[in-house]
Amino acid sequence: MTEDHEESLRKRIGLCLDCQHSRQIESDRGAEFYMCRLSASDPRFPKYPALPVIFCAGYLPTNVPC
Repeated sequence: MTEDHEESLRKRIGLCLDCQHSRQIESDRGAEFYMCRLSASDPRFPKYPALPVIFCAGYLPTNVPC
């Protein structure tokens, strides 16, 4: 992934792009959603947050062990 492409995705998606708790979902029609797996156990987190997410108390980058 080029740096420009990653920056574009980061602007459109935000923190969910590389969060350990995020799961990318694609609909039958090709729409992309980012599901927050924290929502299953904590009501503070919406199942499908509005993008871009610029702040999240549950954010944990994928390069950091759980």
